[in-house]
Amino acid sequence: MGEEWGWGRRGEPDWPLRATCRAREPRTVLARPCAATAAALLTGSDPASSASACRSAPLSVRYGRLPPRVFSAAEPETMAKPAQGAKYRGSVCDFPDFNPSQDAETLYNAMKGFGSDKEAILELIISRSNRQRQEICQNYKSLYGKDLIADLKYELTGKFERLIVGLMRPPAYADAKEIKDAISGIGTNEKCLIEILASRTNEQIHQLVAAYKDAYERDLEADITGDTSGHFRKMLVVLLQGTREEDDVVSEDLVQQDVQDLYEAGELKWGTDEAQFIYILGNRSKQHLRLVFDEYLKTTGKPIEASIRGELSGDFEKLMLAVVKCVRSTAEYFAERLFKAMKGLGTRDNTLIRIMVSRSELDMLDIREIFRTKYEKSLYSMIKNDTSGEYKKALLKLCGGDDDAAGQFFPEAAQVAYQMWELSAVARVELKGTVRPAGDFNPDADAKALRKAMKGLGTDEDTIIDIIAHRSNAQRQQIRQTFKSHFGRDLMADLKSELSGDLARLILGLMMPPAHYDAKQLKKAMEGAGTDEKALIEILATRTNAEIQAIKEAYKEDYHKSLEDALSSDTSGHFKRILISLATGNREEGGEDRERAREDAQEMADTSSGDKSSLETRFMMILCTRSYPHLRRVFQEFVKMTNYDVEHTIKKEMSGDVRDVFVAIVQSVKNKPLFFADKLYKSMKVRKLTCVFLSLCALPLWCTGGHHRPGQELELLPPG
Repeated sequence: MGEEWGWGRRGEPDWPLRATCRAREPRTVLARPCAATAAALLTGSDPASSASACRSAPLSVRYGRLPPRVFSAAEPETMAKPAQGAKYRGSVCDFPDFNPSQDAETLYNAMKGFGSDKEAILELIISRSNRQRQEICQNYKSLYGKDLIADLKYELTGKFERLIVGLMRPPAYADAKEIKDAISGIGTNEKCLIEILASRTNEQIHQLVAAYKDAYERDLEADITGDTSGHFRKMLVVLLQGTREEDDVVSEDLVQQDVQDLYEAGELKWGTDEAQFIYILGNRSKQHLRLVFDEYLKTTGKPIEASIRGELSGDFEKLMLAVVKCVRSTAEYFAERLFKAMKGLGTRDNTLIRIMVSRSELDMLDIREIFRTKYEKSLYSMIKNDTSGEYKKALLKLCGGDDDAAGQFFPEAAQVAYQMWELSAVARVELKGTVRPAGDFNPDADAKALRKAMKGLGTDEDTIIDIIAHRSNAQRQQIRQTFKSHFGRDLMADLKSELSGDLARLILGLMMPPAHYDAKQLKKAMEGAGTDEKALIEILATRTNAEIQAIKEAYKEDYHKSLEDALSSDTSGHFKRILISLATGNREEGGEDRERAREDAQEMADTSSGDKSSLETRFMMILCTRSYPHLRRVFQEFVKMTNYDVEHTIKKEMSGDVRDVFVAIVQSVKNKPLFFADKLYKSMKVRKLTCVFLSLCALPLWCTGGHHRPGQELELLPPG
């Protein structure tokens, strides 16, 4: 069994590291925080070349408090300066040919006399990085003997003033001001505390503590402990230490121990041991926690979020969920916060301002991409529809662009998705299905047990389920043969006579060889009045060449007619041609050819060339014949050429069954477990669960567990 993990810049998932381990061996995965991912995505180079891994003996992760870094009040420029360059993901960059004295003069003139030139102020301030704004402040004081922030506060009003003044503060001082406001006066703004402390890095926390001390001459930890209580306070204090582990080495043994500790502290305990949740979620590295979350899901069948919601409550629950979200993806956490700040009646302007200011030089482009993908609208368009005046103009400039506009959709979002598809295709290639050959298999004993379960009055369905669901398909065929040899009876016929309804269909399906089962489903889809196109698509678009060849042989053997002839007589037009092409089972099986992939992507991208029929033919020739690794590269090249995912183009340019079969092929190429996870979710509402489930028994079904729709739990037969 193999697993591959990698972690890229800011702790986000990177392309898979080539670290293959045997099952049950203790393993240590070396994950280098790597900034090469974003550059590789933009240039089209292979991000895998930016990461490497090694096998070594398990190493223990270091614990304990890290010594806090001390900042002086004279360091705002250093504290504010972001790393910029090809990998930079902020929307605001250093202004070229920067002249702080000239900018200070421009701002002074914009505020001089009656009224103020708000347009000039926002244009200048938002187009300068925070480091440059600090230089402008210093030059403004040197030239005019006045405090620039004080003048801006005097000249501007309302939300626009809060936004501009927030931009003028160094990031740590801006965070300190937000926290001070959150705990001042009557009541506490817990959401603000959660957002800031759950999302900041160790270095940002250290800077925040120092800035708070410098600005207010007070201890931040003391102020927070005086304004909060209970486990919520304890977790905030832990986060305030800024001592989250940052080791590159993750020990599998420690991952397993943390999973067990969390499980015993919550699900297995009467009440909850909150201290374990606080210790693990407040101190472990993001790399480590992501693996803990994955293993927790596999071990308990629940995502960690579900356990937190069930075991914790109130602000403490909200804080822990925020920590989990930021561990998974800080950018996605902020995309969700921005969406909630603007959805419905009214706008939570303080939240909107705080996030737009604090993320503008960190990961605004990532937030935009996730926002566009997750909510099917751009962040830019939502801000535009929800705000007004100079405030709106300033926010839109901070956003940096409209991802709904032609040519503005950032391809990096799709590229990140391809990383995960690659992880599914490569890293988990050795994983097996949930049904495995039974140990100490005895077909004689199984045949006798099944005969006893069906003999006499009534039927022992539990025994039938227990035996058949826990034997591999090859073992079931041996049981069938043994059953006939011992009793002179056909096991399938007896099962059909004794069982009924959905259980009968499920058990009989499990007893059939996979190719014969698929052949039967195809036959049913084409017989009688009408055709079940969805069943045809699901099977033919997802099976391998070897599986297709076996299905064709089974179809010929069972129904004395070729599958291609049956498809030809029951379908028509381009849909028929596509199905017959898939049914040949001649898909290429090599790797990717980058030059050819670019040519194929260009063929598919040229939607204006020829009529609709010509376009469908070009798509068919590529999607039905190229290998999966090659098609993944084609899809990436397509995104770079068009700024759209190929699935988007198919849905826009095509219709009906042709569209559906092409979409199924694309989704299967991207991530087959995810494709079937979606089918499983949809089948819960209709009577198609048996067909989908049986087709997955030999696949890594557990992979679908992390992909089904949020809030929906899959309750299927035991995996055996």
